Amino acid sequence: MSIWWSLHLRREAASVPLARRLLIDTMETAGVDPDVSYDLSVALTEACANAVEHGGDPDPDDPAGAYRVTAYLEGETCRIEVADSGPGFPALRGRGTTLLKPAPAPDHAEHGRGLCLIQELADHVHFVNRPGRGGAMVSFDKVLKWRENAPLVSA
Repeated sequence: MSIWWSLHLRREAASVPLARRLLIDTMETAGVDPDVSYDLSVALTEACANAVEHGGDPDPDDPAGAYRVTAYLEGETCRIEVADSGPGFPALRGRGTTLLKPAPAPDHAEHGRGLCLIQELADHVHFVNRPGRGGAMVSFDKVLKWRENAPLVSA
């Protein structure tokens, strides 16, 4: 079984639940275990919220700016990519492409837990600055578990 979809979304808070709902509905239709769907949907929400908040200055011709979400359900794995056109991850500038361990936010902080949460909920995570095009990309994947009698599971 293979399903993929890609969204080009405005950098507005209202776009985040749209991406999350599409992911949850896709996984529910495919027969993915609800706990796995929930973990991935929370990770997606965090990645989208970061793109909305930190995705860079909007293009003057597009006042809200944009970011892209792509999800792949391929075999036993779901991979999600969220890419924006902002300044990228400051900690990665000049260091390569993958930030192995984001620094946790202090207990009293209201922001700064999203990247750590993505790492906790997914099996593999990559934080990448996109050379040439600018912006950042978060990609993460998780091995899927299936409900009994899932309709789209390969036999």
